[in-house]
Amino acid sequence: MREHVLAMLKESDDFVSGQELCGKLSVSRTAIWKAINSLKEAGYVIEAVRNRGYRLVSCPDVLLSDEIQSRLETKWFGRKISYFDVIDSTNSEIKRQAEKEFIPGMLAIAEKQTLGRGRKERHWESPAKTGIWMSFAVKPDLPPYKASMITLVTALAVAKAIKDVTGLNTEIKWPNDIVIGSRKVVGILTEMSAEMTTINYVVIGIGINVNMESFPAELEDKATSLYIAGGTKVRRSSIVAKFGKYFEKYYEIFCKDGNLSGIKDEYEKLLVNRNKEVYIIEGDSRIKRVAIGIDTDGELLVKDDNGNIEKIMAGEVSIRGIYGYV
Repeated sequence: MREHVLAMLKESDDFVSGQELCGKLSVSRTAIWKAINSLKEAGYVIEAVRNRGYRLVSCPDVLLSDEIQSRLETKWFGRKISYFDVIDSTNSEIKRQAEKEFIPGMLAIAEKQTLGRGRKERHWESPAKTGIWMSFAVKPDLPPYKASMITLVTALAVAKAIKDVTGLNTEIKWPNDIVIGSRKVVGILTEMSAEMTTINYVVIGIGINVNMESFPAELEDKATSLYIAGGTKVRRSSIVAKFGKYFEKYYEIFCKDGNLSGIKDEYEKLLVNRNKEVYIIEGDSRIKRVAIGIDTDGELLVKDDNGNIEKIMAGEVSIRGIYGYV
């Protein structure tokens, strides 16, 4: 109810009468009054004038389900949202929910994580009110070995969403880190529950550094935020909504094709390593190659000094630029 009232107020540049709200939502004036007061308590500034109705003056930078759903332009992504002030891990929460009842695009989002994690169980800093810490679930009708490609689908959607909202030049460090310049701004963690030939669900976790003003000394040369990169604060719900729109689009193309052929060109345009020398690192081994793109399965294509093309699988190795992270 509250999200529908909020959506109607956002759609109008002027006052919306209580009668119009009641009529379109088929509820009583008391229900509208309660919804308006609840929105005010959440930080929305709403002007109320007798005989004119209600007008939305300003919105807080919150990640409440009402705020996100009022901005969504999706068919199924984020149609069920669970919001938490503090949680252990949004990935863990979506797994718990999916084990009970799977809903396509179900989304968990939190202001703060206490046990946020990245690849290889690395700790992910998730401070309150500065980032987007979210996870969602999908269930592609594809064999389990294809699930890893969803990570690249997600990376493309995040990069495009951030660029649309902020205008910043976001690029992808294969397979799934989003960078601005030479610093990481987004991390993605994909986890799967599957049988031998069937995917039960895939959980995709995303951490976006949005409005941080600084980082610990050990991270400041590796990480950045949208605020540091662009100099202005960013409304986080706008990023989430725009991501949902892009993810639905690219994910449906991926599911139809069964591979990345339909989005490969767009992904490669944003590939920061493309046509650059990189180190392929596996354990103590470090081999220099030139990254030239990806294949339709998401493997990185690299060229050696003799012009021979090799395929690199995500998860087996790390990729680093010759002069640093990218």
